[in-house]
Amino acid sequence: MTKTKTYDKKIIFPLGPHPLPPHPCGIHLTATDQNTAHNVPHRVLQDEHLQPVGFTTTMAQWIVNHHVSPEAIERDRIRYEALTRQGLVDPVQRFPINSNTQKGNWAEVLLAEYVSASCTVKVPVYRLRYNPNVDQSMKGDDVLAFDLDSNPVRVLVGEAKFRSTPSKAVVEELIDALVRSHSGNIPASLQFVADRLFESGNEELGAKVMSCNVLFAQGRLQLDYVGLLVSTRNVHRHIERNAKLNIHRLAVISLGLSDPEGIVAASYIRAGEYI
Repeated sequence: MTKTKTYDKKIIFPLGPHPLPPHPCGIHLTATDQNTAHNVPHRVLQDEHLQPVGFTTTMAQWIVNHHVSPEAIERDRIRYEALTRQGLVDPVQRFPINSNTQKGNWAEVLLAEYVSASCTVKVPVYRLRYNPNVDQSMKGDDVLAFDLDSNPVRVLVGEAKFRSTPSKAVVEELIDALVRSHSGNIPASLQFVADRLFESGNEELGAKVMSCNVLFAQGRLQLDYVGLLVSTRNVHRHIERNAKLNIHRLAVISLGLSDPEGIVAASYIRAGEYI
């Protein structure tokens, strides 16, 4: 259950409640909603109930889903069996080996799954499936989620970062990335999402995503911004001191882990066992 501190009524928290069990985030993480010293809505996630094996198993499943489609997994299986029979090594790499890319992707995947569970939004395209170089970070919005049935239509723009050691600089970097997205008006990755939907034959959903351009021009599109910073257990203190409110409808989430690098490494090891 989310613990809540008193809010300034002028501040809008663009997140729904913390997910309840049986959702993995409800099982493994606790949440407290508060405002930073500069009045930014801040959800503090902590790992006091985290069960490492269960949590990394869930993260591994999410990592696989975000990086590889079921169809690609089946093609990989057929290719791997054929190469193995010939005594050859499969050269295909589905997950990043670079540790920094692993950490960034891990945070991105968690943010996408978290907002999907917390809000009435859906992530229609897993963008990491389309990364031409898995060891490099992708450009564009980390998370783009939609509630296309709400009035007004709602688009949630997410930015996720992982740091082994939290700092003022990374908090400012997180907020600045969301401010730049806000300054660009329509989300930079909206066309990317629409194109992938059209390519997959999902014409109706692609058209709805494309219509967000018109809704924005008409002033009928609600844009929300959420940033996630994953680090050690004291990460929330850095956000509390340094996150400043620059745009409307912005919130930040901190996730403090006792062993953040170990959790990420274990998640990818387990993900590799699934494909």
